[in-house]
Amino acid sequence: MARENFNDLIAFISVAREGSFTRAAAQLGVSQSALSHTIRGLETRLGLRLLTRTTRSVSPTDAGERLLATVGPRFDEIELELAALTELRDKPAGNIRLSAADHAASTVLWPRLENFLPEYPDIKVEITVSYGLIDIVAERYDAGVRLGDQVAKDMIAVRIAPDLRMAAVASPAYFAHHAPPSAPHELATHHCINLRLPTYGGLYAWEFAKDGHELNVRVQGQLVFNSSPPILRAALAGFGIAYIPEDMAREHIAQGRLQRVLEEWCPAFPGYHLYYPSRRLSSPAFALLVDALRYRG
Repeated sequence: MARENFNDLIAFISVAREGSFTRAAAQLGVSQSALSHTIRGLETRLGLRLLTRTTRSVSPTDAGERLLATVGPRFDEIELELAALTELRDKPAGNIRLSAADHAASTVLWPRLENFLPEYPDIKVEITVSYGLIDIVAERYDAGVRLGDQVAKDMIAVRIAPDLRMAAVASPAYFAHHAPPSAPHELATHHCINLRLPTYGGLYAWEFAKDGHELNVRVQGQLVFNSSPPILRAALAGFGIAYIPEDMAREHIAQGRLQRVLEEWCPAFPGYHLYYPSRRLSSPAFALLVDALRYRG
């Protein structure tokens, strides 16, 4: 049967359930004569009488009963599913994939998501921890997180954190045997804990700046890691100087577990930004997440 005749089936179901052309016509918002014409056309195409009409009532024939029992529940299911879709419009749902470094994931994303997700139980968020500058479009991520100066110009960038400052730190036990450096070039005589950058495979050159003078220093040491948390643990254990985000070291500095050096040389970088292609914001769930992550100062 052609799809355009589905309305004829809906008309039949209404008449058969109401047992009246008058009530069914009112329910469907059509005239009784138009409804009668629709039912006659359906019966003609099927070659079967579906309704028995009397002056007082309308009742299904055997064929009509069978059609009502098989088709009626299916249309009911369709109506329920359409109603469910309408609810989703008021109650956003969907899967959102994000790529971020572990520091951003733990210090920025998770604290916001911890409050956001309970309000929207039908929104699911997947976070992949990566230091690589991946192509989020090619890798099928909805968005990524990078420092502001690392975001590609063709992406929409939304600030989600304040400026990030680095800190050079080591344990008091380490400095008990090594004089603290007073300038970045003195790091050449120290054991330093390196970070390997996954995108190009090289070691991160520690970035310093003071009075408009910028200096990148390549350091040496026994240990190399590809993420910040083990670098922090190694510094706490006395294996050398680490260069990590300031907020990771702040509590340990306050408690005397780490000692800060070269503070006047440690610059601030543009903070973390959520970035995504312009077309991505069309999803209500994604728009809500962006607003929840947005940094408001």
